Amino acid sequence: MSGGTFMGMPAFPQAAKAALADTRLRANLTHATHTIRTKRATAVAELDDWNDLREAGKQIKDHTLAHLDTYLLQLEAAVTTAGGTVHWATDADDANRIITDLVHATGHTEVVKVKSMATQEIGLNHALEQAGITAVETDLAELIVQLDDDLPSHILVPAIHKNRAQIRDIFTHHMHHWGRPAPDNLTDTPADLAEAARLHLREKFLRAKVAISGANFMIAETGTIVVLESEGNGRMCLTLPDTLITLAGIEKILPTWQDLEVFLQTLPRSSTAERMNPYTTTWTGTTPHDGPQNFHLVLLDNGRTNTLADPTGRQALRCIRCSACLNVCPVYERTGGHTYGSPYPGPIGAILTPQLHGTTTPLHASLPYASTLCGACYDVCPVAINIPDILIHLRERITDQPRSHPLESAVMKAAAWMLDHPGAYALAGQGATATRRLHPTELPLPGPAKAWSNSRDLPALPQQPFRTWWKKRPAGQGPHTPPAGEDTQR
Repeated sequence: MSGGTFMGMPAFPQAAKAALADTRLRANLTHATHTIRTKRATAVAELDDWNDLREAGKQIKDHTLAHLDTYLLQLEAAVTTAGGTVHWATDADDANRIITDLVHATGHTEVVKVKSMATQEIGLNHALEQAGITAVETDLAELIVQLDDDLPSHILVPAIHKNRAQIRDIFTHHMHHWGRPAPDNLTDTPADLAEAARLHLREKFLRAKVAISGANFMIAETGTIVVLESEGNGRMCLTLPDTLITLAGIEKILPTWQDLEVFLQTLPRSSTAERMNPYTTTWTGTTPHDGPQNFHLVLLDNGRTNTLADPTGRQALRCIRCSACLNVCPVYERTGGHTYGSPYPGPIGAILTPQLHGTTTPLHASLPYASTLCGACYDVCPVAINIPDILIHLRERITDQPRSHPLESAVMKAAAWMLDHPGAYALAGQGATATRRLHPTELPLPGPAKAWSNSRDLPALPQQPFRTWWKKRPAGQGPHTPPAGEDTQR
């Protein structure tokens, strides 16, 4: 059982329409996001220098991205010197092949996993399953999603769309699928649910010989990998197995240990609203007779280099996956993460996914429009990613693409010609006014135009065109002082 995949997901408007009709989903999301963001605001308010830390994080990330080639080579040399092996993956297929081959080389067919957005991005669990390898998610929320053959709906809390009663039912009906009997008389109290997961996972940790992790940060000067987590499952996965394979995006690198101290203050507060993370695990290569004896680091590009080449969009690579932007987004709160059709939901997903994978598919082209542009995401971002600016930038890119619908293309060409010929534009305005009684008001427009009018009211036409009013206005009357009672809507 590998869990679902994001392949073949519908475009955001269609997925959002279905999600909005799910009242239980909306209740779960509202409760969870409001709770998390309130706690985060309290934790952030404790720091007088929060804005300075935010700016420092931004500067460190921008400096690193500007010199990414240098720091990646430094990281590779440091990891190799410390006894690890570095692999370079161009895309998802390349990464899946490398990791699958590494697991096969151990002779084992089961791996334990620490929660990793990068492995979800490349569809690793599905690739391992196809190769006869069972991947066991050990993060509680990821386990819930995997047991239910579902998809994660949040960066930090993948099972945010499930309530306690639903989780109890999942454990009762599906936990026995991995060789253990289903829990008897399981309640939906957090303590009972956590204990059921603990018993289920303990044997996995103790017998696992291979583990797969992501990375929150990589330190170039020493080759050290850093993982932050809250449950202790990561510590088990990162220390007990013989072989450890880490998959990390190339943007996760930091130049020095001193740079890390900034993010160890901002990430916990922005994600879990904690002053410091409960479990912060660091390791550098391998150490004889202590921890994994074989360490492999797979560095993933998968569209990141193309994103880096965009002066406006590259700031998305600053993201430290805290999920603060999801918790304040009014769109995410009402639709949930599945509607984004990507492991990266919410505002960050709306800008990161189209840049990593392009905007030629209906799904990816729809994501930059999954926003009200309210700016709340920018306000809470601990590395000051201006998400609204990137959304607008991506929308411009999408509108510059060749139009797929012939009617839309024809309308745009006609409008361009009309606006380039003032005389024809004036005649069209007069004609529209003369036939105003024939225009629909509340009824939807016919044909493809129905998609536009379904979510908008047609504007009322003025009694006369602006040009006509302008010519007839009394001498000395300005454009903002029309005659009493005259409708000058333009």
